Amino acid sequence: MKARLYERLDKLYTEMVDIRRYLHQYPELSFQEVKTPAYIADYHRRLGHEVRTGVGERGVVATLHGAKPGKTVALRADFDALPIQEERDTPYKSKVNGVMHACGHDGHTATLLVLAKVLNSLKDELAGNVVFIHQHAEEYAPGGAIAMIEDGCLEGVDVIFGTHLWAVVPYGTIQYRSGPIMAAADRFEIEIRGQGGHGAQPHLTKDAVVVGSQLVMNIQQLVSRRIDPIETAVVSVGSFVAENAFNVISGTARLEGTVRTFNNDVRDYIEQELGRIVKGTCMAADVDYCYHYHRGYPPVVNHRKETALLAQIAAGVPGVEIVEETAPQMGGEDFAYYLRHVKGTFFFTGAMHPDWEVVYPHHHPKFDIDERAMLIAAKTLGSVTLDYLNQAVQNVEQIPKQ
Repeated sequence: MKARLYERLDKLYTEMVDIRRYLHQYPELSFQEVKTPAYIADYHRRLGHEVRTGVGERGVVATLHGAKPGKTVALRADFDALPIQEERDTPYKSKVNGVMHACGHDGHTATLLVLAKVLNSLKDELAGNVVFIHQHAEEYAPGGAIAMIEDGCLEGVDVIFGTHLWAVVPYGTIQYRSGPIMAAADRFEIEIRGQGGHGAQPHLTKDAVVVGSQLVMNIQQLVSRRIDPIETAVVSVGSFVAENAFNVISGTARLEGTVRTFNNDVRDYIEQELGRIVKGTCMAADVDYCYHYHRGYPPVVNHRKETALLAQIAAGVPGVEIVEETAPQMGGEDFAYYLRHVKGTFFFTGAMHPDWEVVYPHHHPKFDIDERAMLIAAKTLGSVTLDYLNQAVQNVEQIPKQ
């Protein structure tokens, strides 16, 4: 059956590219997706799948029932875009001003849709069910996964698999990891409330820019001097805004940043210590402040057995040249929530084109993928689905009859 899976995916590669490029032209932001889920639902309905829309508000869940009884495998793809103005000049450039698929979610969706079509063509031989989870709002916490789970997208599911097209890893590579593979992703906001005034009279002010600058430097010591070097953590200030005329000392400043961790104890400690640093810095400068810490996605923690299965199967997928264990990534992903409810694994599919002289990372206005990676992703997800369902059937057949 795998040979037919690969052959049919190869024949539908052009359709996969067409879907990806269509979606790329019409991106939709997190929690604003309307046309994309409608397109996805219509595609599945035409295949005859059981389709639920509005799952968790904007998600789509489609179910393929095999001809024979068996386990249920879930495959997930996200479909939201980012508030980025695309700078690449291609025939399929984004037609939505200020919005772009700069993380490959258009490719994820195209991959899963065409894989669904091929698995549907094999349904008479399929022992079990496949649930296709098309998730909205991965890019912006609280994300779409929690709401979709609460709305029943994992009901009856035995295992889940997902992948991310990874443009900074060469095409032909599959990266896996048992245990933590992606970090918890939190966000913090700090507002410094000093006293503004004339730029020529700093002694009559409480300069929020100076206090904010001190705070940024103090925060840099949090990881380097308060966290065990054996642990992994990142604290980054990404925004510092105190806009004023050139000759005005600002009375307020806003700082925003992110915290990335794998260990829950370290996560708790950083939240506490960051608050202490803010309080101490502002107290020393005699200014007021407001501090908010927003918990985002937990770490993505892969299950050992399912990860081993994925790694073993990936080595035999046509087009895959390297299967390697990756170091943990500090990026965040709400796939983490699925893995808290059912067993499964999340892996990376290399999508860096070998001819690129410059590789633009995810969330960059010139981001792109080697579209051939979609085919490898589909073959890998399809292979692990078939093998898992087949192994489940074999295990049942080996149970001694009483």
